[in-house]
Amino acid sequence: MNKKVLVLPGDGIGKEVCDAALPALEALDLPIELIYGEIGWECWMRDGDPVPAATWQRIEQVDAILLGAITSKPKKQAEAELPPALQGQNHRYVSPVIQLRQRLGLFANVRPSFYLTGNGKPYRMSVIRENTEGLYAGYDYRGIPEAIRPLVKHPNLERYGADEASCTLRLQTRFGLERLFGFAFEHAVQHGFDRVTFADKPNVMRESGDFAQEIFEAVAARYPGIRADIQNVDAVALWLVTRPEQFGVIVAENMFGDILSDLAGGVMGGLGLAPSANYGEGVAYFEPVHGSAPGMVGKDKANPAAMFLSIAMLLEHLGFAREAARLQDAVRNAIRSGAHLTYDLGGSAGTRRFADEVLALLHGQHRPRTAAVLAVGDELVGGEYQNTNSTEIGRHLATLGYEVKEHAVCGDQRHLIARALTRFLGEYDLVLVCGGLGPTSDDLTRFAVADALQAPLEFRDDCWQHITRRMQSFNLPVREQDKVQAYLPAGARALANSCGLASGFLLEKHGTTIAVLPGPPAEMRAMLHATFAPDATATRTDTRSFEWKLLGLIESDAQAFVATLASAFAARMKYLWRYPYLNLRVDVAASDAEGLRCAHELDAYLRAHTVSTDGRSALEQIAGAGDVHWTSQGDAALAELLRELPGSAAGEAFVVTTEPRLDSLGDPRDYAGSLRIACATPSGRTYRIATPLRGVEVRDYVREFAAWCYLRDQARIDQPALEETTA
Repeated sequence: MNKKVLVLPGDGIGKEVCDAALPALEALDLPIELIYGEIGWECWMRDGDPVPAATWQRIEQVDAILLGAITSKPKKQAEAELPPALQGQNHRYVSPVIQLRQRLGLFANVRPSFYLTGNGKPYRMSVIRENTEGLYAGYDYRGIPEAIRPLVKHPNLERYGADEASCTLRLQTRFGLERLFGFAFEHAVQHGFDRVTFADKPNVMRESGDFAQEIFEAVAARYPGIRADIQNVDAVALWLVTRPEQFGVIVAENMFGDILSDLAGGVMGGLGLAPSANYGEGVAYFEPVHGSAPGMVGKDKANPAAMFLSIAMLLEHLGFAREAARLQDAVRNAIRSGAHLTYDLGGSAGTRRFADEVLALLHGQHRPRTAAVLAVGDELVGGEYQNTNSTEIGRHLATLGYEVKEHAVCGDQRHLIARALTRFLGEYDLVLVCGGLGPTSDDLTRFAVADALQAPLEFRDDCWQHITRRMQSFNLPVREQDKVQAYLPAGARALANSCGLASGFLLEKHGTTIAVLPGPPAEMRAMLHATFAPDATATRTDTRSFEWKLLGLIESDAQAFVATLASAFAARMKYLWRYPYLNLRVDVAASDAEGLRCAHELDAYLRAHTVSTDGRSALEQIAGAGDVHWTSQGDAALAELLRELPGSAAGEAFVVTTEPRLDSLGDPRDYAGSLRIACATPSGRTYRIATPLRGVEVRDYVREFAAWCYLRDQARIDQPALEETTA
């Protein structure tokens, strides 16, 4: 039997994120029937009621509600903005979400928060906020009501009197708190949390705090397997930012929960990522917590991730836990790839583009694996030695299909290594750490990794046997201090060191594989290639790699044209300036017709500047050419430069000239303006180009241009055709 879901897109960007994310339900092919209704500001302006009667009727017919975003304004402003025909008719604006919560008895607002992106340690938790009582119960007064004036005594009241004051009552009932705390502990059980923290202010609100504490402790006694504690809300706010991984469920009254849940959204990466659900006696509703953002409407800027994640919560509620997890994973992987992030996450993709990425991942599209490399050593930070290990590691991982996103170097300090590794956890598929595994006092990598992963070090006898055998084979004494090299984090797999003593190790945490290798290059290289060897059984992805080596074109010119092509294609373009060449590369799936069209369109644009499409320079291509004679028309400096090119005195003459002449460039002040280069070929063609006269390195430009002219003349075409290679 189909589940029925009422979709209430709301207003502002609510409609945009709904339209972008709802295709996920079709992609998951679930027995869900969508029914649409109206809610929000447009209803208020039309009828003087933000929740029409027809919407309430539809709510009675469905299993769950999916809510977009709703514009909400203060009472006086809302009433003032009504059309003249509706003013003066006693229409009273009440927030639609408050109406839903009160009328449906939805007392628990659940805001999950978990690591998706950023520099923090991976974590998973939930903030549960009471929806019906507390400081938001509605007992808010301008002026002290007569009935309670005898109870309210304060020296400040004596200055202007009780009419020039305001007060709010915090209402808490045994019924409300018992069901709230019961819900919180059940949520912990169902979602695998081992801690429930009640965030309150009992040291200030002594009576109401003591009342709530008694009820919390009574409910907690029914769940002996869950650690229960009460903390001051201000302290919880601090720890939520600095150590979110220590929490499981945080439960709080209405206002405190409101503040903490938004803070949890910020820790998560922003409200563009934060989903929510409201549960209770009636039909549950699910919504992203960001606002309607009227200023962003129609700009294709809103982040739909929170709506996707709210849909995942809805699916779990309806009994589709596996599909909910798939959707969460698709959002996480779209963010982890970093290719199409919205502006709030530091990218430039629009709502639709990010949503398309999530939907493609749901449909099974391959996501390139990502990696980061962390090299450890004071000698690397101080520049005493070149960091050749990171270069070799990055190059090797690239051949295996990883996108290496970051290289980092840190000194031999335990907290620095742990902090750097922590930043990478959950962010990348693979983090490769290199260095600091020896027996001396500055080799701290294994300790730092254990700190970051919260995995105690364990002595491994198999590793120690390897160390003793190796040392004895070299007639070296075996010392007690060497035992440190046999300690690995709990759960790690040892990586054999065929060239040295210290074992590397491999383990997984928060969806990231961490590989730790020794620092000596020979040991690192052997372990790297043994651990990360090409997988002959892996399915090859049918991807075409297009590349261009260009002369006479700068990055901004190329980028200006690339920006006119499809955004998905433009986002994949890689630029590398290596004087005198600009190198462009893009990988396109063979099934991506739009991407292939863009590649051929770009090739046509670049044709006049393309030296090769296989990565070779012009000089590399003419190596061994003997049928060419280079002349310079009396420019001695140019003649000396041309003698470095392949050729023979008996070959056909290619005449190269420059303006100004190279032999006139003696003083550093001469290097200004442009160098105009010309090459006349035996076939009667003359090729010309101009380049900034930036310094003596312009001679490299002259050599490459001359070689390129030879290639063009020999081919009798302006440029070689576009080549495609399968990656």
